[in-house]
Amino acid sequence: MRGGGRIIGIAMMIIAVVLLIGWSVTVITAPGNNTGGMVLGVFLALLVCAPLVGIGFYLFRKGQQEESQFAQVAKEKKILNMVLTQGQVSVQEIVVELQEPREQVEEMIRNVVGKQLFSGAINWDKGVLYSVESQQLTDNRKCPNCGGELQFAGKGLIQCPWCGSEVFLTKRAAAATAQ
Repeated sequence: MRGGGRIIGIAMMIIAVVLLIGWSVTVITAPGNNTGGMVLGVFLALLVCAPLVGIGFYLFRKGQQEESQFAQVAKEKKILNMVLTQGQVSVQEIVVELQEPREQVEEMIRNVVGKQLFSGAINWDKGVLYSVESQQLTDNRKCPNCGGELQFAGKGLIQCPWCGSEVFLTKRAAAATAQ
């Protein structure tokens, strides 16, 4: 459940505070209590409720972290969808669509490539992403940007010596290219 940690954390903290207040009021208003008994009762209430508040706070923070990770994944998914549906998209269009700084968008693109979710070409000079099926890249070895002959440059990477475009392949296509 998305955001479940935050909700559970808040609920635990509220329950702990309600328990603490209820227990403290009961101890303080109990007939025949002396000061030492009231202090001991409040101390025991704190002893029981403090871990609940701590665990609740921890769950709340973890929920916030998960939420930010989900937001990052959603942005990366949006980048992939833009490239796949349009065939080619400029980095500037992605910047406008996501309303993020260019450096952050470029980092997201690199993350998508690093996760091997994107197979296509990127011309960093022009700032253009090309969606190209991996099989097409390995079969005809033509750059989607300039049409030049591609050269295998490393694991999962083919680089065009003519225009400098970097073509990223999935694992299967990279293995086929290396053979």
